[in-house]
Amino acid sequence: MNTPRPAVAVLVEDGFEDQQLSGILEGLAIAPVDVVTIAPFAARIYTGRHGVSTVTSELTPGTARGRAFAAIVIPGGYAPDRIRMRHGMVDMVRDAVDAGCPVAAIGHGVQVLISAAVIRGRTMTSWPSIAVDVKNAGGLYVDRPVVEDGGLITARKADDVALFVAAILRAIGSP
Repeated sequence: MNTPRPAVAVLVEDGFEDQQLSGILEGLAIAPVDVVTIAPFAARIYTGRHGVSTVTSELTPGTARGRAFAAIVIPGGYAPDRIRMRHGMVDMVRDAVDAGCPVAAIGHGVQVLISAAVIRGRTMTSWPSIAVDVKNAGGLYVDRPVVEDGGLITARKADDVALFVAAILRAIGSP
């Protein structure tokens, strides 16, 4: 009997950090998980901030609920600033956190967690310029490659992607 593979949602918008997204997708591709890209518009090509990577979105937040996924991943770059302006995407993140679903953000991706109002009292890391925003939103900022606090998993930068993906896979019980 085949056991269904867990699905991991990756939120995208134009301007994502190329190295972060490609590292996340490569890391998840070798795991027994299905990756689903979610963006404001389905079947659209989104481009990284350096123009090195592109990804085609599969679903919109209106067609998927956060709690339906084993985890949600938010890459950094300029995309999180756009994502947090999309109520459906922010609501999806909040829904996932409320349901106890792991939500992982790297670099500027933490901005989406701030906009979803889910970091108060949580310890996390991010790109250094976001540290003051974390503190102002009631979170505790620490400068570590990866921080796991309950269901929130955060990382600083592209150099931390391998540790970040490993933490996501641990959180969903995948080898």
